[in-house]
Amino acid sequence: MNNHLSLCLRLCIACLWLNVYALTDGMKASQSLRDGETLVSNGGNFELGFFSPGRSKDRYLGIWYKNIPVRTVVWVANRESPIKDSSGLLVINNTSSLVLSNGSNSVVWSTSSARVAQDPFLQLLDLGNLVVRDTKDESADNYLWQSFDYPSDTMMPGMKLGWDLRTRLNRRITAWKSSDDPAPGEFSSGVELDAYPQLVMYRGTREFYRGGPWNGLRFSGALSMKKNPVYEFKFVSNKEEVYYTFQLLNKSVITRLVVNETAMARQRYVWVETEMSWKLYSSVPRDYCDTYSLCGANGLCVISDSPACQCLEGFKPKVDSSWKSMDWSQGCIREEPLDCARKHDFIRISGVKLPDTTHTWVNESMDLKKCKETCLKNCSCMAYSNSDISGRGSGCVLWFEDLIDIRKLSDGGQDIHMRVPSSKQVNRLRLVISVVMVPICVLLLLTCYLFRGRMKGKDKDEGQVGHGAVAEREDLGLPLLDLATVARATGDFSVDNQLGEGGFGPVYKSNFQGVLMDGKDIAVKRLSKSSGQGLDEFKNEVKLIAKLQHRNLVRLLACCIEEDEKILIYEYMCNGSLDSSIFDQSRGSLLDWTQRFNIICGIARGLLYLHQDSRLRIIHRDLKASNVLLDDTLNPKISDFGMARPFGGDQSQAKTRRIVGTYGYMAPEYALYGLFSVKSDVFSFGILLLEIVSGKKNTTRLDNPHNYHSNLIGYVWQMWREGRTLELIDPLLDGALGQHEVMRCIHVGLLCIQQNPDDRPNMSTVVLMLNGESMLPQPKEPAFLIDVIPSACSSSPTNASHSVNDITITMMEGR
Repeated sequence: MNNHLSLCLRLCIACLWLNVYALTDGMKASQSLRDGETLVSNGGNFELGFFSPGRSKDRYLGIWYKNIPVRTVVWVANRESPIKDSSGLLVINNTSSLVLSNGSNSVVWSTSSARVAQDPFLQLLDLGNLVVRDTKDESADNYLWQSFDYPSDTMMPGMKLGWDLRTRLNRRITAWKSSDDPAPGEFSSGVELDAYPQLVMYRGTREFYRGGPWNGLRFSGALSMKKNPVYEFKFVSNKEEVYYTFQLLNKSVITRLVVNETAMARQRYVWVETEMSWKLYSSVPRDYCDTYSLCGANGLCVISDSPACQCLEGFKPKVDSSWKSMDWSQGCIREEPLDCARKHDFIRISGVKLPDTTHTWVNESMDLKKCKETCLKNCSCMAYSNSDISGRGSGCVLWFEDLIDIRKLSDGGQDIHMRVPSSKQVNRLRLVISVVMVPICVLLLLTCYLFRGRMKGKDKDEGQVGHGAVAEREDLGLPLLDLATVARATGDFSVDNQLGEGGFGPVYKSNFQGVLMDGKDIAVKRLSKSSGQGLDEFKNEVKLIAKLQHRNLVRLLACCIEEDEKILIYEYMCNGSLDSSIFDQSRGSLLDWTQRFNIICGIARGLLYLHQDSRLRIIHRDLKASNVLLDDTLNPKISDFGMARPFGGDQSQAKTRRIVGTYGYMAPEYALYGLFSVKSDVFSFGILLLEIVSGKKNTTRLDNPHNYHSNLIGYVWQMWREGRTLELIDPLLDGALGQHEVMRCIHVGLLCIQQNPDDRPNMSTVVLMLNGESMLPQPKEPAFLIDVIPSACSSSPTNASHSVNDITITMMEGR
């Protein structure tokens, strides 16, 4: 009996000891850490132990936040050598090194120490730093080894990112391969040891984002690094160390900096206790212009311009044809080569991220005047700038080769002075031209405005359709067919030949071969007498589309204006409208991902032509699946231009008193305030893109219990935030998918439907995003538009898919 009591007492003591051991922050050389046991930092912030990431069953030794319910791993020891079972064992060997082995006693990971400790001790600090120290050495930071020197994908407060020049140790953070595999991925971030050190991110061995050099306040291109009450930044550069670090000012905040595997680059997260989730605080790259060397040598990227790239003043595209096709990689060359025998001067480029500092010279004590003189003395010097703007502006940096990776910044940018041939005579000529030409231009604009007003008044006084048909023959620029010919071609508008009906009216297919257009099938669109559209919309569509030529726009062949009839004749699209394919269970399976992606890209190219490359900038205002037609090769063609509006080259936004278009596709600023621009079409394109990927209509109410917004936008946003983006893919797409391509499309779709029009990309950027591999910015919360549209506007079953066809009164506004 006593033996049994003694055994029970020993077991209880053992269990109690194990429980205490699991809560300690360190272990001695005589101890070990097995799978299932953990070390917890003294303050309870972090925990060290074995874990399996995502869906993987492999075991890794790592560190994670102790008190955060969402397990967030910040460091992994054996990233490239997983243990296949729970036999992992961590010990301190006789050289004071850490050794991790598996069940067969094979070493899967180990550290090395520069010296042997008398009494080595492994300790997990409350900063998340795992250290080996000598208990006999009372120096606070005299560590034999520390995990902060060998980071994984996460940078935490107090960690150094950069170089220890004494040991040539380079601390970099590298993304996981995937959420299931912590092995080093292709994205990494670190500090480059140039004459003027800079923060750089890589994809493999290729630079894809550059934060720029440290200018005393921040990295030149990292505007998110502003002074704040949460944490402070520090950059150290001396003979012993070159590194960047940040420290918390508010100790209650939990924040981390991560390089992830999805090409969304480096992101800062903050833990929000009330919501029990990580919230994205900032992200880089921010937008397309952050792509490294997007505009090539001597190019300047301006995100608000279209196209985004332009040559610096005094430069021209190196290959003009490539530049026009938006391939800017070969950059720009000087219009006039520098001649060292001639006098040179400098022009100032303001508010930019400083160029790549790989080929530079720096003097921290030189003022800007001396800096300019030094550059002028060396014919190879291309530009100069301040290296430190934290105080009065001191320090000199000189560039000696092409200027690479410059972008315009909205605020906080720096000035760089670029070398050019002496331009005094040129500047005088420009002054004379401006003095003479500005009044002339103003006079011409005033004349055009008055003439336009007179023409509008003249149009209002013209008669109705009878005489108008004759008057418009030359103005419409299309063949005018008589009603009898059109009626004969459609079997007198027989129901048997009707293809469908939209907001404009019914559409028929010609059954008369040889009657029209060299025997080709045609589609005849007849304005319904009950349609809200009238002669203005009819003329608008004819005038606009007759002058447009693009493979992704439907071709208008002829028209008919006779009696009360208004008829348009189009090329026939044998595969019908896009909505009949993607929203139909039987036909949807016929469109594989390759075809859907080609359709997305085709629509994007068609919109780009309307917005940028056509004679007039045209806003479609009613882009939706039913207004995209598919030809015999499934090439998409945008149709229905009755509500389109042309813009002048200097106009960016217009306002209308009545809203036209289709609810569910309208941008919020248009649906609520009547403001429309090219960004309105971008919003509609984003909705259409997400519909094509998901096979779901935006106007369909979805079962989305965890989110107030139950339409497609809300569903996509929820899946995106939860990292379940692939669940959005149409179940009919069972074949092989390019998941990276699908993810990129969803990402672009979310960028297009952001609430603020200024945040949305223009279509030239969208086309490049869809077909490129460069970094995409993090999308902001989209506009959950359908939740704020009154139900009376969208609930009618007869009009749900039709456009709102009110005639508009439009007022142009500059922005």
